[in-house]
Amino acid sequence: MGYDVTRFQGEVDEDLLCPICSMVLEEPVQAPHCEHAFCNACITQWFSQQQNCPVDRTVVTLAHLRPVPRIMRNMLSKLQIACDNAGFGCTATPRLDQLQSHLKDCEHNPKRPVNCEEGCGLEMPKDEMCGHNCIKHLRGVVQQQQTKISELEKNAAEHKHQLGEQKRDIQLLKAYIRAIRSANPNMQNLEESIEYNEILEWVNSLQPVRVTRWGGMISTPDAVLQVVIKRSLIDSGCPLSIVNDLIENAHERNWPAGLATLETRQVNRRYYENYVAKRIPGKQAVVVMACENQHMGEDMILEPGLVMIFAHGVEEIL
Repeated sequence: MGYDVTRFQGEVDEDLLCPICSMVLEEPVQAPHCEHAFCNACITQWFSQQQNCPVDRTVVTLAHLRPVPRIMRNMLSKLQIACDNAGFGCTATPRLDQLQSHLKDCEHNPKRPVNCEEGCGLEMPKDEMCGHNCIKHLRGVVQQQQTKISELEKNAAEHKHQLGEQKRDIQLLKAYIRAIRSANPNMQNLEESIEYNEILEWVNSLQPVRVTRWGGMISTPDAVLQVVIKRSLIDSGCPLSIVNDLIENAHERNWPAGLATLETRQVNRRYYENYVAKRIPGKQAVVVMACENQHMGEDMILEPGLVMIFAHGVEEIL
C-alpha cells in the first residue's frame, strides 16, 4: 500500500503512482519487460491470486521483479510529504527519503517513548502519559518485588531444610557406625577414613592464600570474633566434627610451642612462608591444616589444624 497523494506538496508525476492502489509508490519494484512499477506490498498481494502484470497482463512472477531505476528512486525521494502525525499537530513536510528519520524524533508522535517526570521515571508511549499514575505504578513494582522476595525466601527455607536433613542423616550415619564398631574393630578404621576424607574434601574446596602481613595476626581473638569465624567455617562446609577443635586452636593459649608466645613467633617468623594456608571464605583468616602441613615441625602445627586471624594481609594465590 502506497502513500496517500493528498499528503504531498504540489503535483505528483503519474509515473510515481502505483497502478494497483493509485497511491504514491512505497518500496517500489518493477516488472522486467513492461517496466511497470508497483508498491512491493501491492504486487505481492496481486501475485497471490494471479501471475501477470496488472497493467498489460503479461506473464510475471514475484521472482522476476527488480528494483526501479535510480532516476525514479531519486524522484520519489525528493517529494515532500506531510508527517504521519499531522493530525496531532505536526506541520513538518520532510522529504520522502527523510520521513522515517523524522518520525523517530517527531515530538507530536503519540507513540514516542517518554519518561515520567512526576517521580517514577517510567518510560511509556506519549499518548499513555495522561492516564499514568505514579503511585499505582510504583505500588505494582513493589508488589512484584515482594513476590520475588517471597519466592526467594521460600526457596532459601526449602534449601535450608534440605541441608539440615542431610546433615542429620550424616550424623545418624556416624552414630550408627560408632554404635556397631565395637562388634567389628574394622569399623573404627572405616569411621576414621570417612571423617578424614570429609576433611580433605573440605580443605580442597578452600582457596589457597598467602599472608603478606604476619605482624597483623590476632593471636587472642575475643568470643565475638570466634563466633564469627566459627559461623564462617560451618557455612564453608567444614566437617562439624572438627569445627570446635579449630576454634579452640584459634587462640594462642592452645598453639604449639613454636607459636605460643610473641617471642617464639618472632623467632620462628622465617618459617611462616612454608605454611600451606587456605582462606576461611569472606574473612581475613586462614586455616593451616595438619594434613597439608606434615612438612612443618611438631612445634609449628596442631591436629586437626590451626586457625589464624589477621587484621589485614591475606591475599588469594591466582
